[in-house]
Amino acid sequence: MKPTRRPARRKPSAPKNCYYCEEKKNPHYLDAEGLRRSLSDRGKIIARARSGFCAKHQRKLTIAIKRARHLALLPFIVRI
Repeated sequence: MKPTRRPARRKPSAPKNCYYCEEKKNPHYLDAEGLRRSLSDRGKIIARARSGFCAKHQRKLTIAIKRARHLALLPFIVRI
């Protein structure tokens, strides 16, 4: 007898409106508090599917976070 497959569960998606598109802004590396909202509690960059940012701003956000890390405005790792 062939086992039945369960349908895959869908993860709840983030709202489909980009914060930066609505505010007509771009992510900037000096805005550490704004960038910190896009990091997980472990310091990882949150994926686009969870954050709700558009592709254009997610790419710019990633670059801004990496620049802020090199300038020591954001941590590379979070100590627990």
